[in-house]
Amino acid sequence: MTLRAGTAHCAEGAMLAAAAFWYHGKPPLLLDLKVAKNKGDVDHVVTLFKEGGRWGAVSKTNHAVLRYRDPIYKTVRELVLSYFNEYFMVKDGAKTLRSYSAPFNLLRQHDTWLTSTDDAWDMMVDLDESRHVDILGGMSARRLRAADPIEMRAGGLVQWSET
Repeated sequence: MTLRAGTAHCAEGAMLAAAAFWYHGKPPLLLDLKVAKNKGDVDHVVTLFKEGGRWGAVSKTNHAVLRYRDPIYKTVRELVLSYFNEYFMVKDGAKTLRSYSAPFNLLRQHDTWLTSTDDAWDMMVDLDESRHVDILGGMSARRLRAADPIEMRAGGLVQWSET
């Protein structure tokens, strides 16, 4: 349905990328990035892949810095941390990334996700409710440095403006 619609949010884009990886013999793996809920930000879903024993990610987003990650990361945690400093609110620079899911294999879900004409939000609920790992540990979010003005300006770069 994503191909037919010609448009997607991050979750639909991640599922499409996962289908392409599966077609090419790689497992269809998603990763959920969760944010601090009190900041007005939204969670993000990326597709994981592994090449040469290293992790990379593909992402569908309107923002320039949350997209592709080359497969250079030894662990999923390393890859997730590569998003941390770029995951902030443009209005005040507050960093919002708080946790991430374990790799979520779509093959463990119902087998109609690839061709169903119905939405697959039930799978996104399963992903959202899956085990997540806290990024900050015992560190207080109040101790984080906000993005500075030039970072906020760069973070405001989008491919499509909202109308």
